[in-house]
Amino acid sequence: MSEKPINGSSNGHVERMFNDISHKYDMLNNLLSLGIDRSWRRKLIGRLERKQAIHLLDVATGTGDLAIAAALSTQATITATDIAEKMMEVGRLKADKLNLNGRIRFQRADAESLPFPDNTFDALMVGFGIRNFHHFGQGLLELHRVLKPGGQLLILEFSMPANPLLSKCFKLYFGKILPKVGRFISKHPDAYNYLPESVKEFPYGHQFVKCLQRAGFETAHFTTLSSGIAMLYEAYAGVQEESIRVVAPNGSAVKSQEVSRIHSPHDTLQAEK
Repeated sequence: MSEKPINGSSNGHVERMFNDISHKYDMLNNLLSLGIDRSWRRKLIGRLERKQAIHLLDVATGTGDLAIAAALSTQATITATDIAEKMMEVGRLKADKLNLNGRIRFQRADAESLPFPDNTFDALMVGFGIRNFHHFGQGLLELHRVLKPGGQLLILEFSMPANPLLSKCFKLYFGKILPKVGRFISKHPDAYNYLPESVKEFPYGHQFVKCLQRAGFETAHFTTLSSGIAMLYEAYAGVQEESIRVVAPNGSAVKSQEVSRIHSPHDTLQAEK
């Protein structure tokens, strides 16, 4: 899948930006979201179909809030990844205070090139990180690759309210107020300009559902949260049937035979007689 980046920032720029604001990130996030993001994370965790003894991947974990929420509410073993090491340092400290470091393993990783074998995780979640992927089509393919067939994908992401009045207020807050407050507190010139720009360019709602389907996910749908300020997407790693031609070991032609096998889009299938 090829597409232009949904934002103009490279992965390196995003990594440096989040590392720079890591020490103020949680405080600013709670202040600027008025704490409503906590209820959104609870809704995502509540949608996890399997809560016992599963291997769960949290991509773009940041300071680990979603991974920690999952550890407190499930019996899952959690791998939490991000490209910003300093953000994860904050997450490790928070997990340590809650005695959760044995349950959560933080690992630096690029979401567009995850260092895990195919079909590794039972479920996967991303909280407000998809829009930070430089090429999110490639990122979605990677999420699909590391999920087991039928594995559950849950994504929280900002969207744009459909109500005209609410949309106007949202744009005013996100476009004018939030960047000024964020810049003043974080002392970073670009970080909180990046947020509204990335939200504006993100293909939310039905458009994003189509992106999930193109990446191989099935039964993709979304739930609107807080009158459209955010959306919770849910999908499942699709399985495919692949037709192959069986040939004799010596390479001579034999009768064609259709063979089907459930596999991920990245699997290769070889047949031997």
